Amino acid sequence: MGDFYNTSLVNWLVDDWKVSVVRAAMGVKHEETKSGYLYDGTEKKKITTVVDAAIKKGIYVIIDWHDHYAFKNQKESIRFFEEMARKYGEYPNVIYEIFNEPIREPWTSVVKPYSEAVVAAIRAIDPDNIIIIGTPSWCQNVDEAANDPLEGENLTYALHFYAATHRGELRDKAEFALNKGISLFVSEFGTCLASGNGFLDTAETEEWFNFMEEHHLSWCNWSIANKNETASALLPGTRPVGYWQESNLSQSGKIVRKKLRRYAGIIDVEKPQKVRKSFFKLKPI
Repeated sequence: MGDFYNTSLVNWLVDDWKVSVVRAAMGVKHEETKSGYLYDGTEKKKITTVVDAAIKKGIYVIIDWHDHYAFKNQKESIRFFEEMARKYGEYPNVIYEIFNEPIREPWTSVVKPYSEAVVAAIRAIDPDNIIIIGTPSWCQNVDEAANDPLEGENLTYALHFYAATHRGELRDKAEFALNKGISLFVSEFGTCLASGNGFLDTAETEEWFNFMEEHHLSWCNWSIANKNETASALLPGTRPVGYWQESNLSQSGKIVRKKLRRYAGIIDVEKPQKVRKSFFKLKPI
């Protein structure tokens, strides 16, 4: 949803939604459409637009290498993050996310070696900004990373969930990882099924909010978009520059905005529904 990568939107999310972090997901390689960072340079410009806006607004921003097969593109990933580190390493609110959702690749032989190589390249330029490291099985097997973590400071591990699909079993994995001493960052979650669509599970979403609050986990919700699916925070046709009304928000968007504003100390009072007067009179008994 490239139209959403703009300064006006970042400013609106800070001013109205009270966000303290945005995640700029960069499409790396889309085989069917032959689009993405590896095909042309337009994707990088979208990312730098969001990063520049976030720095100016004083919030955190995640530069996300949004690639399920990052280990196949390690040289390109290193080159990209070296450029980002040179450009933004002086800003402590810039965060690097180096591998979005490894699928079935093993941690020890694939994901960890790739991560070590990219982390080393970043650290040669930027010694201390936070780096988010992807974990196997769509960023759910955080227990594997906890048993064999990378060496270094300011490293955190990605935990992703979709509330209608991932429940107590994944929270148990997360708790195991935290007890082993690693840091977790929920850099992507949805209120619905893992497909991004289907059932919106409000009860399980609240369970996850409680879990993240209890363990002081930062999070980003997927996603600010007007795509016709449950995970999108906006309804189809909504403008991508902010200044939205309540009627522009999806049910998921309403839940996330309300939670963020409550964290900021703002309690939105819901308007009472108008009661239609009946034209019929009750007869006395």
